[in-house]
Order: sequence, then structure tokens, then C-alpha cells
Amino acid sequence: MSTTPGQMARLIDHTLLRPDAVLEDFQRLCAEAVKHGFHSVCVPGSRVVQAVHLLDGSDVKVAAVVGFPLGSTDGDAKRYETETVIDLGAQEIDLVLNIGRLKDGDDRYVLRELRDVVEAAESIPVKVILECCLLTEDEKRRACSLAVESGAKFVKTSTGFGSGGATVADVALLRSCVGPKIGVKAAGGIRDWASAVALVEAGATRLGTSAGPAIVAGGTASGAY
Repeated sequence: MSTTPGQMARLIDHTLLRPDAVLEDFQRLCAEAVKHGFHSVCVPGSRVVQAVHLLDGSDVKVAAVVGFPLGSTDGDAKRYETETVIDLGAQEIDLVLNIGRLKDGDDRYVLRELRDVVEAAESIPVKVILECCLLTEDEKRRACSLAVESGAKFVKTSTGFGSGGATVADVALLRSCVGPKIGVKAAGGIRDWASAVALVEAGATRLGTSAGPAIVAGGTASGAY
């Protein structure tokens, strides 16, 4: 499989979720996203309006996180948060599922919550963050099944705030669980061209990373074309 830097750029959600990030950081994020042609920027809800303004006239989308980073807020709060960020201009939603309720075996609760958010998002894609580093293989499989049943468009490996990030093994497992029609987003610890390529080859169709410019530059330096 051959991936060019330009093709890789279109898979990247250029991400800034640090709690201490300031306006200047988001201005830089959006400028880099436009320069490199990234798919989107992924930002907290309170920065959606700024990102929409900074990206006006470009093809770069704005994704917002919901229930981030723990996933343990009430389902009604997640639905309200989803509606709010969409009203502010978000074009994609990255939702952290309720990890504890999944571990309880309360699949009914988890599915209802996911369906509520997908319904609130209407036609806007929802990516369900599983936080794979905290789950057993069985829990990952169940989470994938629930995400697909809910109508979500992606499953995602990690928040980037857990004890581990994206791995080739997890991406391959998620891809095997959801089949070819649902997206798989790898996120957490992706910082170089080789790692990005390996995750795409394992089945990732989107990459969440704060190192997008370095990744694309690495592909150019390696002679990828």
C-alpha cells in the first residue's frame, strides 16, 4: 500500500485538547490545518466558534469532543452537549462512551446513550471513543457492536488522555469488528510517518493527532509519493 503525504493529510484530524491551550494555539492549529489540507481540526466545545471563524472559506471541518475525556457524564448531558456544539458550528462529533457502564455489562444503557447522541447529531458523523487501553478484548468487541448498532459512523481507539494510545493491534481488531463500511479512527501517540502508515495499513481511515505537520513532513522526507 502506497500513501502519499497529501493523501495522509486528508486522513488527519488535527487535534488540540490540552486544557491549558490558549487562543494563539488554536489560531496556529487552524492555520496548519489549512496549510496542509487536513480533514479537520478537533477541539473542545468552547473553541468551536473560534475554529469555525478561523477556518471560514476553507475545506477543513470542525470536530468537537463530547463527554470528554472520561465519558462518565450522564447521557442527557452528552446529548445536550452534542446539540450545543452543533449549533455552534461543529461538523463532526467525537464522543467518549461510558466506559464504566460498558464494564458493568450494561449494554442497554450504553446503546441508549449512543443512540441519543447519534439522533441529536442527525446527519453529522459521530465517532465513538472506546479508550481501548482500559478495555478487554471482549469489551472492545462489545463496544464496536454497540457503536455500529447505534448508527455511529466511526469507532475510535483513544482519547489521548488515557494510559495508552493507538496500537496497530487495536486498529486491526476494531476493523475486524466493524467491517468495511464503518470508519476506524486511530488516536493517541501518533507522532511520525511510519506509525501513521502502519495504522492506516491496519485499517484506520482517520488519524487523530497533534503532530500532523511533522507526520506529513516525515512522509515527504522519506520520499513517499
